[in-house]
Amino acid sequence: MGTTQERLVEAGKGLLVPGDLTIPEHPRGIVAFAHGSGSSRLSPRNREVAGALNSTGFATLLFDLLTPGEELARANVFDVALLGRRLAAVTGWLRHQPETSELRLGYFGASTGAAAALIAAADLDLEVSAVVSRGGRPDLAAARLAEVRAPTLLIVGELDKQVLELNRKAQSRLRCANNLEVVAGATHLFEEPGALKTVARLAGQWFSRHLAADVLAGVEI
Repeated sequence: MGTTQERLVEAGKGLLVPGDLTIPEHPRGIVAFAHGSGSSRLSPRNREVAGALNSTGFATLLFDLLTPGEELARANVFDVALLGRRLAAVTGWLRHQPETSELRLGYFGASTGAAAALIAAADLDLEVSAVVSRGGRPDLAAARLAEVRAPTLLIVGELDKQVLELNRKAQSRLRCANNLEVVAGATHLFEEPGALKTVARLAGQWFSRHLAADVLAGVEI
């Protein structure tokens, strides 16, 4: 599983936010998590997915996108442009850490965090290798969707009807390699038995295909 370090992560000029960095032995890549509205790096759903990724050799970073003071302003929670800039800054921080500087990078975004992940991934200078969205709102990144080049997986619950329709519309605007996976019987938070394990499995497969270090060597998992 690797060891988890509590770190102060640079999320902008002079802005430090708490983060949990887990690095397994011989990591295959690193996945930065962008949580959704009303959540934080302590999201039990994201932490479960992160643990599953750790068990298959991926390093993970879960961090707070906003400070406690910023969270009090509801507008900040839905300011996906701001959240995208924060994720981009954290990506730069990861590029300068000795443990992660050489690792290929992916994003895992939930809800509004998925829009932030796609906005950041549209910045080609960040060299994002893969994106996974869980119950996400990619439609909120509509202006940037056509610019994303990283292979993108959209995962939505079958019973999350409105979000599913928004994902289908957003998918039509993507120009990168992409796929939409609908988890049978699942609602927005994937609280049904086995639903979140399905999310973790699908995410692990996507990152193994598009992010893992062994892909570079021509050994695709």
